[in-house]
Amino acid sequence: MKTNSKYLGLVTKKFNDFFLVDLKSQENSRNSEKFLCKVKKSINFKDQLIYVGDEVAIEKIDFKSKRAVITSLKKRKNLLVRPSVANISNIYVTCSVEEPELNLSQVNRFLISAESMGVEVSLVLTKCDLISNKRRSFLLDKFEKWGYQVITLNLQKSDCFNNLLAELKQKECSIFMGPSGVGKTTLLNMIIPGLQNSTAPVSNKIKRGKNTTRNVELFSISNQSYIVDTPGFNMQPLEVDIKLLPNLYSEIYKQVIEEGIKCKFRNCLHLKDEGCNLNKSFERYSFYKEMIESSKSHYYQNQED
Repeated sequence: MKTNSKYLGLVTKKFNDFFLVDLKSQENSRNSEKFLCKVKKSINFKDQLIYVGDEVAIEKIDFKSKRAVITSLKKRKNLLVRPSVANISNIYVTCSVEEPELNLSQVNRFLISAESMGVEVSLVLTKCDLISNKRRSFLLDKFEKWGYQVITLNLQKSDCFNNLLAELKQKECSIFMGPSGVGKTTLLNMIIPGLQNSTAPVSNKIKRGKNTTRNVELFSISNQSYIVDTPGFNMQPLEVDIKLLPNLYSEIYKQVIEEGIKCKFRNCLHLKDEGCNLNKSFERYSFYKEMIESSKSHYYQNQED
C-alpha cells in the first residue's frame, strides 16, 4: 500500500545512504512506525547533511515494505558536532565520583561545553555507592554553588534512577555527555530495555574507560521523548565568542543579570579589567580565567594564521 501524502518524521538512525525515520504524526494512528528512507535525488538541501535527530518530511510511503523518500529537511534548533546529532533539548553531563576519580576541572569543561549549546543542562554523578554519605553531601553542596541540582546514582541499584527516568520521559530529546568509564552505557542499558550495549572496565593504567558504543541512534522512551545512544567520549569543541563566555557561568550570570552589577565597561571580561565590579570569590573563577585565557590564545593564533 503506497501513498503520496507527505508526513513529518524524525531521523532516528543513519547508515550509508539510508535513514531510519519515525513518523511523528499522521492519520491512521501509525505514530510509532519506522520507515527506511533515502533522500529524493532531485532535492538539494543547500549542501546540508541530514543527521540523527533531524525532522524531515517523507513521501512515497509504502506501508507494506516500510519504505519512503525524504523530500525536505526542517530547520534544526541545534547540532552537536561529536557525536553528530541534531535538535537536542537536554544534556545530562555524567561523571563518576570514583573509578575514575572525579576531576573538577574536567566536570567544569563538560558543563560549559554543554551550556554553549543553549539547552537545559543537568549534572549526574554515578558510582555514589563508592563514597560516604558525608562526601556525597559535600559534593551536592559544592555543585549547588556552581548552579546545579545534582542527580546522584548507584548504577548497581535500579531503584536509584527511577526519578531520573521519569524526568527523561518529560523531555523531548536527551543525551548523556561525559568521559568514558563513568557508566553512561550501563545507564542507557537500564533506561532502554533490550539495548544491551557492551561495557568495558576502567583501565588500570590510564584510569578511564574504553569507548564501547559505536553507532548514534535515538530510542523512544515515551510518547514524544527520545534518548540518544552515543559513542563514548563526547565533549563538544567549545567554539563560542569570548564575550559570551561569562554568560555560560551561572555565578557570573546571576551577578550581572539578576543582581544587576555593572562594570565600568560593557564588554568587561571580569579578569583584571579596570572598573570590574564582579565578586570573584566563587570556586569556579579559576576555571573561568583559564578558559578565557585559552580562548584568547586560540583567537590570536587564528588571526596570525
